[in-house]
Amino acid sequence: MSYIGILVTYIFVQNFILVQFMGLCPFIGVSRNSESAIGMGMAVTFVTAIASVVCWAVYHFLLVPFDLDYLRTIAFILVIAALVQLVEMVIKKMSPALYKALGIYLPLITTNCAVLGIAIIAIDNNYNMLESFFAGLAAGLGFTMAIILMSNIREKLETTAVRSVFNGVPIAFISAGLMALAFMAFDKSLIVNLHLA
Repeated sequence: MSYIGILVTYIFVQNFILVQFMGLCPFIGVSRNSESAIGMGMAVTFVTAIASVVCWAVYHFLLVPFDLDYLRTIAFILVIAALVQLVEMVIKKMSPALYKALGIYLPLITTNCAVLGIAIIAIDNNYNMLESFFAGLAAGLGFTMAIILMSNIREKLETTAVRSVFNGVPIAFISAGLMALAFMAFDKSLIVNLHLA
């Protein structure tokens, strides 16, 4: 698959939030305002892109040569945890307000199944190191796009008259469901028709 095909696939066709339903906890928790949504999206994009490359290297240069590929998931979680600690320290130092806004959801990137998912998908699809990077980058950009769209919808809903039973999380889930339906319009035929495969 071409690099553009990988980008289109993981941003639109296989969007981790709206198609594969991975990473929903920060998606609902951090999408209340655009500033925290952008910060979370950038943090997840950085972690997915770098984690995909580092996990690829750990798998191919450490686990496979020593016949330890059965430890893949544990090794990948350790790599992701280390990267999240790095991101957390950088955000805390550079933007204390964003660090406070992200709250508990920043360390939860460690257990975000989207980050682990793209690292495993890259290995399962036999991507090379650069393809793994592009897959991780695209997965993070797709996450960022979805969470920013959701934050804009939720900010608009704050000033819109909504029945009281739908206020808060219920209307957020309904909005997310409608967004997911819209993303079902993208499918593998899009990639084939664009000659990106």
